Amino acid sequence: MSITPDAQPVRWVKSTYSGGEGQCIEWAPDHACATGEFLVRDSKNPDGPRLSLSREGFASLVEIAKHHG
Repeated sequence: MSITPDAQPVRWVKSTYSGGEGQCIEWAPDHACATGEFLVRDSKNPDGPRLSLSREGFASLVEIAKHHG
């Protein structure tokens, strides 16, 4: 896992596990499909850093969100 700045335009999608309470993360599915790199960022800070996760790391993050909201 690493933290990188946004370097190019990417289509971001809000997590379906956000619950609409303003504590959302966004991910870049098109980028993941094209590169295998799963980018994640805080929706409240779209110009801030983003996480770069492996497929396994992203799957773990989704499991945590499913079980802990």
